[in-house]
Amino acid sequence: MGEFELINHYFAAAPCAQGGEGVALGIGDDCALLDLPPGEQLAVSTDTLVAGVHFPAVCDPRLLGQRSLAVAVSDLAAMGAEAIGFTLALTLPEVGPTWLEAYADGLSRMAQRCRISLIGGDTTRGPLSITVTVFGRVPAGQALRRSGARPGDLLCVGGTLGKAAGALALVLGERQAPAEQAEPLLAHYWSPLPQLELGQRLRGLATSALDISDGLLADCGHIAKASAVALEVNLAQVPVSPALEAFLGREGAVKAALTGGDDYVLAFTLPADALAALAGCEVHVVGRVVAGQGVTLRDPQGLDITPVQRGYQHFRETP
Repeated sequence: MGEFELINHYFAAAPCAQGGEGVALGIGDDCALLDLPPGEQLAVSTDTLVAGVHFPAVCDPRLLGQRSLAVAVSDLAAMGAEAIGFTLALTLPEVGPTWLEAYADGLSRMAQRCRISLIGGDTTRGPLSITVTVFGRVPAGQALRRSGARPGDLLCVGGTLGKAAGALALVLGERQAPAEQAEPLLAHYWSPLPQLELGQRLRGLATSALDISDGLLADCGHIAKASAVALEVNLAQVPVSPALEAFLGREGAVKAALTGGDDYVLAFTLPADALAALAGCEVHVVGRVVAGQGVTLRDPQGLDITPVQRGYQHFRETP
């Protein structure tokens, strides 16, 4: 099967590639065309996932399809954007119909959950890697950014943390766990649901925001740097799920929540009096913004217990 036959058979015919609001022209031409209402800006983000680095080389392609799109759409949520469309650049070592059918199905399922349309892309031969570029729209001047946090703001997260990091040993087959522990952890790893609704509700409320991909402490460092402030995280307020705590124990669960990657939960700052406007959303206050620089983890007595390793980084030199 040639490149164009592959695209037409597995992707152009998929339910997620049939267009949608904001898509004037999808797959089939040299470029896709997007319509933006007056007064809105285009939000664009790209994520690449590489076999053996971001996911096991041998895994369920249907789950991989869900995950590869979800982690990219999460960036739109972090900006308070509404999803429009995405492109897919897929590098494959070989063309396997069974693998492609399952991957396309998982991709389409997540696209439908996120209400986003496949509008184009590319395929090539090589080591398995997946690059997804997402497009969204946001009212001009209302995009959430990492800069803007102010001393006195609350530091919040949009859900429990650490589940994906806790799932990693299960994904790699290094450990096993009872279903009541394993299933919620694996579900979060393979099918994180981008917090698009929360991101849109944060417009005009949050002073800064991002999605947690490399660990709470590491990613809060990006807010602190961009906003020229310091963030204090209170250990006792960091939320972990019962399944994670049962699997790793309290200490292991908290470590995963603080420094583990792949949460794709929003972290944001906002004035205390804005918290009530988020009624109905899962929001946990985990700290505060203060004058200074950097990120500090404090124990219940207020002592600085910030770990040296704060999260995952690509290209970090090994001591």
